[in-house]
Amino acid sequence: MAQARINAKANEGRFCRSSSMADRSSRLLESLDQLELRVEALREAATAVEQEKEVLLEMIHSIQNSQDMRQISDGEREELNLTANRLMGRTLTVEVSVETIRNPQQQESLKHATRIIDEVVTKFLDDLGNAKSHLMSLYSACSSEVPPGPVDQKFQSIVIGCALEDQKKIKRRLETLLRNIENSDKAIKLLEHSKGASSKTLQPSAENRFN
Repeated sequence: MAQARINAKANEGRFCRSSSMADRSSRLLESLDQLELRVEALREAATAVEQEKEVLLEMIHSIQNSQDMRQISDGEREELNLTANRLMGRTLTVEVSVETIRNPQQQESLKHATRIIDEVVTKFLDDLGNAKSHLMSLYSACSSEVPPGPVDQKFQSIVIGCALEDQKKIKRRLETLLRNIENSDKAIKLLEHSKGASSKTLQPSAENRFN
């Protein structure tokens, strides 16, 4: 009888310890789950800062190369460029880096996708129109919506092999390149229009001199 009571107390002690350990484990797991949410929120916030930095640099660069900047006096243009360069310098002081965890296959896919885009970029000066259509097919390969034009199937398979974060960055880079090309097209058309208008103005003047 005494032995039975001893055994019962021992079992009760083991049960209490097991219950206490389970509670602690549950609390620790809950804390880690909450921390995981905060870590992901931190990464998302840092990624948003990265994207905002890219947008700001692109906007500053766009203003510096805009048609309006060409149509003001040299003194005003110099002053505005100084301001733009100051803003660009301050923007570049913001350093944010969000590292993407990749396996070897994803790393190789990213290198391959980057190399393809870089090759298209090097052809900008030689053939802007062809480069734009090529970039459009690469961008369509990254879009989840029905693309309006052809899709580069080979590039699409490469991008699918990249990490999800890299897929988003590749798409953003292509969007930026396409915007830059669009702005270049507009600048060229405005310049050609300006030259055409000037030549039409000069032609009557020359004719009047001969009359």
